[in-house]
Amino acid sequence: MSERFEFTGDELAPAFRAAVDAIEVGDLVVLPTDTVYGIAADAFKADAVQRLLDAKGRGRDMPPPVLISVVESLDALATDVPDAGRKLCEEFWPGPLTVICHAQTSLMWDLGETQGTVALRVPDHENTRELLSRTGPLAVSSANKSGRPAALDVYDAEEQLADSVAVYLDGGPVTGGQPSTIVDLTGDVPRVVRLGALTLAQLQAIVPEVTADDEKPAGDKPAEDKPVDEQPTEAPVETSNAQDEKPTNPDARPAD
Repeated sequence: MSERFEFTGDELAPAFRAAVDAIEVGDLVVLPTDTVYGIAADAFKADAVQRLLDAKGRGRDMPPPVLISVVESLDALATDVPDAGRKLCEEFWPGPLTVICHAQTSLMWDLGETQGTVALRVPDHENTRELLSRTGPLAVSSANKSGRPAALDVYDAEEQLADSVAVYLDGGPVTGGQPSTIVDLTGDVPRVVRLGALTLAQLQAIVPEVTADDEKPAGDKPAEDKPVDEQPTEAPVETSNAQDEKPTNPDARPAD
């Protein structure tokens, strides 16, 4: 049986306690981010990550990205991060930037078919970052069934995911709506995999060498594709599938 908790205001202790307890036993939690609502699992519990994929109805070829609470956690999860990538993270985190990096090989986790990469983001949502500081890194994908638009409020998430989720955190309607911009840092130069809330011009103002294969913003894509905060974690691949997350096998991926 699922439980819903208020995730706004000053009385947050019950919500934090319930969410942390659920994550610790491998259950799923729905939480707000600065873009869309996400469905979260302990990134280091393979069965919990599989439960997340099953709840959404998607396969291991579309692994979820990982949300972290602070920029400083980048090097604990990723390796060989280029200076240009660090500049982007320092400028746009917390915020709607997801970066695809080479994952630390020592990490004991199984996010799916990641091709040795991980997609990372620090969300610009104070309460969710506080939760992340208590749980550690969470595998988080948009809170929806694959092929349907991501939930922008907790009630839509409940309608789609029902009892597959143990705890729903109600932070009110999210106002972002647009997905994060995804940048692949695994190549010679940072490459935009998906344009979202951050434009190419904003990225190039910080790192001029950032490139983009497709300068079409996420807002021009089909509704099912548009709200995906997080995409698979391989090497970014552009796809035109009208799904909520795109596979990222050939290049890299991710939301949140």
